[in-house]
Amino acid sequence: MRREIKNMTLKSPVVDFETMIVNADNAVTTLTPEDVDARRMKPGTLVVDIRDIRELEREGRIPGTKHIPRGMLEFWMHPDSPYFKDYFEDAEEVILHCNRGWRSALAAKALLDIGIEVAHMDGGFTDWLQKDLPTESYVKG
Repeated sequence: MRREIKNMTLKSPVVDFETMIVNADNAVTTLTPEDVDARRMKPGTLVVDIRDIRELEREGRIPGTKHIPRGMLEFWMHPDSPYFKDYFEDAEEVILHCNRGWRSALAAKALLDIGIEVAHMDGGFTDWLQKDLPTESYVKG
């Protein structure tokens, strides 16, 4: 059931939540956790964890991943941005992941919309853990 939002103007019809995720997922390259595990250590591959820092601290991370807060992703990846991070210069393949694959699908679609093609991991870190793939504790630094 859709919630009523009293003080916000919404275009009609508003796309339902599931359709929003499916549309993003269908527009971008989607990889399984096993695909990501096989690719993550290859030279030129950068796996980016867009989860909140509290999620990393609480749950750990995939070894070798780079953490980028979701809110900074486009700023750090866009080559014209004053916030561009130079570690993207050597990346031949960028794979995004979050907790369930929803944020990473939407983020990958947003990047595609500005001309930056990346992949995302279906099922996110939750599926990664369920498949008993490697993890490590997150240490700030």
